[in-house]
Amino acid sequence: MPLLLLSLDDTLLDRAGAFRAWATDFLYRIGAPAYDLEWLLSVDADGMASTWDVAEGLRERYRLRIPAIDLVDEVRGAIMDRMRLSPLTACALAIAEDAGWVPVVVTNGETRQQEEKLRKTGLDRYLADWVISEEAGVRKPNPRIFAIAAERARMRLGGAWMIGDSPEADIGGAAGVGVRSVWLHRGRRWIESRYAPTRTAEGVIAAVAEVLASR
Repeated sequence: MPLLLLSLDDTLLDRAGAFRAWATDFLYRIGAPAYDLEWLLSVDADGMASTWDVAEGLRERYRLRIPAIDLVDEVRGAIMDRMRLSPLTACALAIAEDAGWVPVVVTNGETRQQEEKLRKTGLDRYLADWVISEEAGVRKPNPRIFAIAAERARMRLGGAWMIGDSPEADIGGAAGVGVRSVWLHRGRRWIESRYAPTRTAEGVIAAVAEVLASR
């Protein structure tokens, strides 16, 4: 029974789409021009930036009197409310499990926030376990977080695959522990020269299919 490691945001759940939807609505509400959406997306840095930095950026650019903590709560709550588990993603995970794979999420982020995503969307029902960087005390691409995932599943990393959208955190992390990987390109080109994914796919459904076909 091999281990199937999966990233969470923009792999199993569409975090980018949820943020874009909120950002579009927020800018409309405060009367900002529509083209400022690209600026706000760049500040968010595809979820890599701190929500506090996003809040402070908004306060400074638009001279908002809204307390930063209220903006942070709004962003986090709005993203959570807009996230949905695709039935096709759920089906792909179920098929992988039926085929003998053990799905475990490995994600960077705050424990409370990431666990809420897992439970509120129902994604937790399709996973054997998960590891979140805050509670693990280590972040992807550090090899230790992948070792923790294997320990929790009571399995070895040998024969495992990693599916994720981050070149460094997911694919670099997989390369660091010697496991095969599928990179979700999301319309991007691979430019990293130090390592490369074993396979490339447009989305998680195709990625799971690649893994299943590898056996």
